[in-house]
Amino acid sequence: METLEFLSEAVIVLAAAVAVVLLSTRLRIPPVVGFLISGILIGPSGLALVPETEQVEVFAEIGVVLLLFVIGMQLSSAEMRSLGRSFLIGGSLQWALTTGLTMGIVIGFGLPLAHALFIGFVVSLSSTAVVLKEYQERRETTTPQGRVVLGVLLFQDLLIVPMIALTPVLAGAIEASASSLTLRFGGGLAAVALVFFIGRVLIRQLTRIIAGTRVRELFVLAALTTCLAMAWFTARLEFSLALGAFLAGVMVAETEYSHQVIADIGPFRDLFASIFFVSIGMLVDLPFALAKLPLLVALALLLAVGKTLVAAAALKLAGFTIRIALICGIGLAQIGEFSFVLMEVGRANGLLQGERFQILLVAAVLTVALTPILVRIAPAVGTRVAALVRRPGRDEGSTGDQAPSGHVVVVGYGMNGSLLARILGETHIPYLVVELDPDGVRRARADGAPVLFGDAAQKEILERAGVEDAKVIVFAISDFSAVSRSLKAARELSPNVEILVRTHKFKEIEDLRKAGANQVVAEEFESAIEIFTRVLTAYHVPRNVIRAETRALRGEAYQMLRNAPLGQALEAVLEALEAGTTDIYRIAAEGRAGGRTLRDLDLRRQTGTSVIAVVRGEQSHPNPSSDLRLEPGDCLVLVGSHEEIDRAFRFLDGDAT
Repeated sequence: METLEFLSEAVIVLAAAVAVVLLSTRLRIPPVVGFLISGILIGPSGLALVPETEQVEVFAEIGVVLLLFVIGMQLSSAEMRSLGRSFLIGGSLQWALTTGLTMGIVIGFGLPLAHALFIGFVVSLSSTAVVLKEYQERRETTTPQGRVVLGVLLFQDLLIVPMIALTPVLAGAIEASASSLTLRFGGGLAAVALVFFIGRVLIRQLTRIIAGTRVRELFVLAALTTCLAMAWFTARLEFSLALGAFLAGVMVAETEYSHQVIADIGPFRDLFASIFFVSIGMLVDLPFALAKLPLLVALALLLAVGKTLVAAAALKLAGFTIRIALICGIGLAQIGEFSFVLMEVGRANGLLQGERFQILLVAAVLTVALTPILVRIAPAVGTRVAALVRRPGRDEGSTGDQAPSGHVVVVGYGMNGSLLARILGETHIPYLVVELDPDGVRRARADGAPVLFGDAAQKEILERAGVEDAKVIVFAISDFSAVSRSLKAARELSPNVEILVRTHKFKEIEDLRKAGANQVVAEEFESAIEIFTRVLTAYHVPRNVIRAETRALRGEAYQMLRNAPLGQALEAVLEALEAGTTDIYRIAAEGRAGGRTLRDLDLRRQTGTSVIAVVRGEQSHPNPSSDLRLEPGDCLVLVGSHEEIDRAFRFLDGDAT
């Protein structure tokens, strides 16, 4: 009977999760909120379809373990170094200021210091899963605000392990004397460190052996074994399961197979993590939440505004501009999924009980539900506030560099911007880089590029960059909203300047053209053209036909892509594919043709192709004589069917035909 009861509860949990998340997706509510709502509906205070949560909580704890395992794999040392200042300075300031301010407010309401510090821990965390999903959907993960938010979130994820470990100490479940803490943490961490460093070597060797078998199931088994074994080991030392899982993830992150492990373990993580959030929802007292709904909504708004301001202040102190700091602060306004993990640990240890637990839990759920709206309005709010607080006559972050006349303004110093700047410098074309990211400014200066630190969405920065006297502006950044505002500002200052814009999505071309761009390069479409070109080249389609088709596809804002069929150019391609083609073969020293005449080769009889020209250096020899002796470096212009051309290439290479 116990087995049947367990199965019935599992079916109810999963079915409710599927139904509610499907509905929440249509309503653009984050899946995490959908899982929490599922738990509220089927839990003891809702429909009571699952009256007891003990068995569900076992799977929920496994979900937490797997979540921490994957977080550990994502926190490789290389990733943390790449995020630099946003991770270490921005993340630490955000966490410290949020925790400290929350603790001070809670102490003002009469709670003990330990309880106040724990609530500060809970409030300091934001939602990695929800925020990054929103940024991914908006294609903003590579923008300055995307990188800063990622750095702060990863720093928070790193802190979840020590905060979980400290929770029993704050609750008084573990003696807090200096000697006991030294023995617990010093001795325990020494043992964990020893196992960790031994495990790193063993895991690296083990993953190589497993990769050699090419058996996918072994990756899953080895990953789960490593995760659960380290969790069991740290639990035996009276640390949390989460600490062991996190360290196991860090061990795997140092191997070259970590991405494959994440891909294989992902379905398990998502399943058990979903059950965890459903189990948290079951803990909500629905009658209490409905009775206190106005208070809870007000608290959620207060938390969101407070976290926004504190995070923005922390990032401004870390050296980021007001606009970026505020956009990131708004993105970090919610209470995160690991806060729910902490709340559950705190509830189990007596730090959060009764109404306090319910108030904080429901308020946290409401802040997560606000996240999609907040992320959507953040760029506009950041730009507006930055314009209001900027002092007249002073350009924030201006370097004082004076722009030349007739120059190129390059907005952004990422891969595209830096490459363009290098080429412009080598060809002695005057240019000026406008960069908002301080790290990008430092890279530009190190490369010797003239750079202006500022936000290209602000007219004052564009004026300082000399847009009115510029010949070309190139937007080499991937933030669509920022580019749109910058385009309008640039076009107002200089109606006739040539503006080139880079974008990820093909569908954004028309909007960018309406905003003022002369030319828009869509990365997804340009990659499609590159693939198309290489495929037709492999079939020896004439280069002039390929060029004509490429021009047709790019012409009129890529109209050829929107209207099927592709038209006359494509018909020409198809005719060329059927009738045959021409191609060029360059004679190498080690091939069959060097030093021989065309009569000696007898390509017509051997392969079916004809040589219609020989190009030697800068001279062309059309209709060459059969006595012409070929030399290495000569180019033969061949005509024939595709099969004959392939045969000729093999023959000239020295292969059997």
